[in-house]
Amino acid sequence: MGQSTTSDKFDPDKDIPSLQNKVILVTGGNIGLGRQAILEYAKHKPKQIWLAARNLDKARAAVNEIQQQAPGAPIRILQMDLTSFASIQRAARAFLQESGRLDILMLNAGIMATLPGLTEDGYEVQFGTNHMGHALLTKLLLPMLDKTAQRSPDADVRVVVLTSEGHKLGPKAGILFDTLKTEYAHVDPFVRYGQSKFANVLFARQLAHRNPRLTVAAVHPGVVHTNLEASATGISKSDRANGPLANLPHVPVNEGVKNQLWASVSKDLVSGEYYEPVGKPDKVRKLGKNDELAKALWDWTEAELKAQCGEPSSKL
Repeated sequence: MGQSTTSDKFDPDKDIPSLQNKVILVTGGNIGLGRQAILEYAKHKPKQIWLAARNLDKARAAVNEIQQQAPGAPIRILQMDLTSFASIQRAARAFLQESGRLDILMLNAGIMATLPGLTEDGYEVQFGTNHMGHALLTKLLLPMLDKTAQRSPDADVRVVVLTSEGHKLGPKAGILFDTLKTEYAHVDPFVRYGQSKFANVLFARQLAHRNPRLTVAAVHPGVVHTNLEASATGISKSDRANGPLANLPHVPVNEGVKNQLWASVSKDLVSGEYYEPVGKPDKVRKLGKNDELAKALWDWTEAELKAQCGEPSSKL
């Protein structure tokens, strides 16, 4: 699995190879980039695609729409709310009971610039959703990812972490650990968003470092026409007109999805790195290459997940 191609000319129809016998799981698969990724994968005959989403009705509607364009696409729905560790644990158990392998884990779901709040488990809501929820899911699925990677010498098991160029909007120090279990309400919502997206960058870097059998990437999809901005409840109409995204060119979903698809198959990818569209390295903020900070976030996250969820069968 994996194609070497000029990234600027990446064409999912031609450059995604056969996915025969592959199992794929995409979070936030009912809409936007997640739904488009599933549609593109479905064209290449995978064994199974798992569409993880919070809302079952929207998930079923998405499956129907995808199967109209890719008849017979083997899609299973996995109900999962990233703001709830209990929901994530249930979803992981359901997946592990039904599937014997996992070849591509795409951590696609996310929220942006929301009103201040906390997740069910007490984390700043953007950090909790964008980082903590995905960290727990990865932790629970890591044994399956590793098992799949060990099955053959040419196994190509991928974890694609959606982040954003907005990771540069976070605190100057990168991660302010004393804010992570507060609403962090006194700052601009894009600062909270930036901190959560920077956590995605650091998480991908450490995941790759600790799991050399896996190929991991953090990817920015570009500024894409999706529902993400519409759900940015923490910004006013004026901020929408004059904020960080106001004057940036937006691309359609079928273009915006290319970077995460490229990262899931390209042989040119360096594990643990951050890429901007399409396949462009070396664009991360300087702190994004700080392995001490990445380790500090990893250790903090692992301690939190252990405290909240107990000792797992394998460490993060």
